[in-house]
Amino acid sequence: MIFHSIMFAVFLPVIFILYWICPAKYRYLFLLAASFYFYMQMDRRYILLLLSTAALSFFLALALQSADSLPESGKRAKRNIRILKKIYLLAGILLLVGCLAVFKYLDFFFEAAGLTSPAIQLMLPVGISFYTFQTLGYLIDVYRGKYPAERHFGYYCLFVSFFPQLLSGPIGRGDILLPQLKKIRDFDPAQASYGLKLMAVGYFKKLVIAELLAPSINSIYDNPADYAGLVFPIATIMFAIQIYCDFSGYTDIAIGCAKLFGIELQENFKSPYFSRSIREFWSRWHISLSAWFRDYVYIPLGGSRKGTFRHCLNLALTFLVSGLWHGAGFHYIVWGAVHGIYQILEIWIKPKRRHGFSSLLLTFAGVCFAWVFFRADTLQDAWIILSRSLYGIGDFSSYLKNAVISLDMSYSYMIYLCIPILLLAVYDYVSLKTDVIARISSCRPWIRYPVYILFLLIILLFSEKGVSTEFYYFQF
Repeated sequence: MIFHSIMFAVFLPVIFILYWICPAKYRYLFLLAASFYFYMQMDRRYILLLLSTAALSFFLALALQSADSLPESGKRAKRNIRILKKIYLLAGILLLVGCLAVFKYLDFFFEAAGLTSPAIQLMLPVGISFYTFQTLGYLIDVYRGKYPAERHFGYYCLFVSFFPQLLSGPIGRGDILLPQLKKIRDFDPAQASYGLKLMAVGYFKKLVIAELLAPSINSIYDNPADYAGLVFPIATIMFAIQIYCDFSGYTDIAIGCAKLFGIELQENFKSPYFSRSIREFWSRWHISLSAWFRDYVYIPLGGSRKGTFRHCLNLALTFLVSGLWHGAGFHYIVWGAVHGIYQILEIWIKPKRRHGFSSLLLTFAGVCFAWVFFRADTLQDAWIILSRSLYGIGDFSSYLKNAVISLDMSYSYMIYLCIPILLLAVYDYVSLKTDVIARISSCRPWIRYPVYILFLLIILLFSEKGVSTEFYYFQF
């Protein structure tokens, strides 16, 4: 079940109404059942895998906590307890990561080793990358003593499977999400209203911008040998906008949907293309995943505490892992490596001043260059795209004209595409300093209601009809 399907349009209002009329002490059970139903509509074969992941991390976390309660008489006993806890943690990491590796990377590992792939082809379970990282983070936090292990399996299952964030995040933290799921609350009309408006923004990003851009991008990137010249930089910029609108659109819908049930999920995007450095970009893009890699990979490796060389090495390793997490392909690894190199260069160069617009353009250009490796199907395709991007630039008028012909768009359609993109750019820019939704909501009725109606009309008029696809990050 995807957020922009007819089934979800029926599912959400029904679940919302039944949730709030359900007795408070049973709401978590109802929401848990709804989450399982939601996931099973995507792929019912892997509900047992989701439950197994939840059960494994739940009982290992309890084992970690019970180890702390063992008697500690003497240094040897304390050392044995530490060893026991490390065994529990290592077992959890190996089992959870091993399961992810089997389903997501088995063919890739065989290919990289020059071996024949196994005859059995496993379908990637939807959301496995996200709920695996969520359970891993929980297990590590319990090991570190950040918060106690959850003793109620029902609440913990809901933490792992909460349907708004189950498929593509934001990746939840146990100390933030679990207490909210356990809290008995009253319905807050203001929170629900804000959630609906945020969902509308998400649908605008997905249905209007991402869906309109997708066909042209796909035709170019799926057949790079058929094109040359400016069409590749244009398609790459279009993809940068598409993936942002697709993924941040999903996040807006997820966060807004959670608000309908009184749950606050973590902010995951904050106008990333207005960043003035790659480091700032990663503090604004996919925030929950960036924070996950920082807390559970980068800092355990030593972070920036062990000198410049180790700092650079730790950054490189972290982004290589990030690239591999995104997909089983060498082009994803190269994408991660490119961002790692960017971060290292920023450490070495140490710019004293960041000129506003020039830094913004340079950062966006660097991000777009890296997106080529992310979107291309193979490294060979990425090389074709990069090597042919400047073909014919000597005759700039022909360079531009050929790009327009290759895009197969009229000038009027290009203007048509630019209107919603400019609206989003204005929204993102204003969002840097103020909460746009809250600001509009505080306006007088004769101002805010026409704005709402106009926005809904834009979604209805501009959205592509009958071609909606799954969210891009579902494949990861």
